[in-house]
Amino acid sequence: MGHGPAVKLGRDDASSYKTKLGVKMFLVYTIVYATFVGINTINPKMMESIVFGQTAAVIWGFSLIVLALIMAMIYNRLCTKAEERMNS
Repeated sequence: MGHGPAVKLGRDDASSYKTKLGVKMFLVYTIVYATFVGINTINPKMMESIVFGQTAAVIWGFSLIVLALIMAMIYNRLCTKAEERMNS
């Protein structure tokens, strides 16, 4: 029993926009993450400081997770709008 794709696949005129957006967002996240790693490498005592009742390392870690989720939602929203605009 063969199953086909759930959606009709075809030409995607928004693919270059989505690729550029994805690369830009990846670079932003990489810079934030590299800053986190750099601080941990250069000045680990800084990550031991207490912020909002937790260590800075915990706050940074959860912030990175939240940032990734927010960026994923923004990416999805912008790509959906671009697909609707360019593929119709």
